[in-house]
Amino acid sequence: MTDVSRSSASPGASPLFLREDEIRRGVELLYFGYTRLTNAIDQELAKQGLGRAHHRALYFIARQPDLTVGELLKLLAITKQSLGRVLKELQDRDFIETLPGQVDRRQKLLRLTAIGKELEAELFRQLRGKLSSAYVSAGQESVSGFWHVLEGLVPESDQKMVFDLRKDKI
Repeated sequence: MTDVSRSSASPGASPLFLREDEIRRGVELLYFGYTRLTNAIDQELAKQGLGRAHHRALYFIARQPDLTVGELLKLLAITKQSLGRVLKELQDRDFIETLPGQVDRRQKLLRLTAIGKELEAELFRQLRGKLSSAYVSAGQESVSGFWHVLEGLVPESDQKMVFDLRKDKI
């Protein structure tokens, strides 16, 4: 468990938090934090011959079983061609399955297979460990502040899509 009494390596934001240096520090921390977080799963993905795009697809399909290909395209904000390659590989490797839509049979509904669920759960376990440790170290108010900042980066047009991922939907 992380020692919550240790001081942060970064001083608190100055009252002039919108200055260029402060913004650059935020960009740097976001970049390095995300890189270190995803590095936690890169080794497992590499063992499977997969990359981060595969992981993102697995993650969101796990969050919303029977997600359509179109909905996943919106969530990932990648090209149809890129997503097609990722989904084909995941399906060929038996990590996902596609089913026809119940109303529109042309739709493809995506869900994880048993081995897809196992892989996604293992990857999430590793991410959860890293993020939980950082959350404990930062404290609840900091976590809420972090979420607010990240939510502020989501364009208004995507906010409903992001909110709909929440299981608790307050």
